[in-house]
Amino acid sequence: MSAAGHAFRDNLTMLRRNLLHARRYPSLTLNVMLTPVMLLLLFVYVFGNVMSAGIGGRADRADYVAYIVPGILLMTVGMTALGTAVSVATDMTEGIMARFRTMAISRASVLIGHVVGNVLQTLLALVAILGIGLAIGFRPNATPVEWVAAAGLMTLVSVALTWIAVGMGLASPNAEGASNMGLPLTMLPLLSSAFVPVGAMPDWFRWFAEYQPFSPAIETLRGLLLGSGIGTKNAVLTLAWCAGLSVLGYVWSKGQFHREPRR
Repeated sequence: MSAAGHAFRDNLTMLRRNLLHARRYPSLTLNVMLTPVMLLLLFVYVFGNVMSAGIGGRADRADYVAYIVPGILLMTVGMTALGTAVSVATDMTEGIMARFRTMAISRASVLIGHVVGNVLQTLLALVAILGIGLAIGFRPNATPVEWVAAAGLMTLVSVALTWIAVGMGLASPNAEGASNMGLPLTMLPLLSSAFVPVGAMPDWFRWFAEYQPFSPAIETLRGLLLGSGIGTKNAVLTLAWCAGLSVLGYVWSKGQFHREPRR
């Protein structure tokens, strides 16, 4: 078998390991999904009328459901990536990563297995969140092409954030440290256009909310799902953030992987 064939086989083996681990210990995945679900229900049924009046000038909960669901979907991507950081940190502190470094396997496969495994879990979580959104009144107007583009967008964001999460997990002293280091993955969506338009924010803060990674991605996804157009600026910023974070996360993870395990 060629070197490429061995690497592909190792990638599949590591992917299978991570999927089996997720199946045997589903509590982490369920826990990181709980916060987006609770926020969705809270903002729709408790704050929905007030928030929708602030956005559209009239109290219409259905309009706010359409506005908030794309933001919750990308918040779910960030929350699920946080679970990967904790999982990688656990492998690192328990010496599993050190064991993998001594085996005759592709070094990259260890990291790729975590990334691909998390992306697959994220897509399943997004389907569940979307199902909840549809149940409470979300009615997207996307064409089949726009649905494919939306799925591709969420996959790209998931890949980018997962590579960053892997780096966080490898750099953290323990699982608790990884959870704390991954706080931006949970806080940035709250400081984006997920819940209110950027235009409604104070001037001194608006620039940050507009250009941070989540806002352009949320606006692009919102435009795709609601058929309202994505805008060149948001699309370019989203692709640039995804590419930049993916490269940064990969380089960071590769460097951290060769560190000695922490006790």
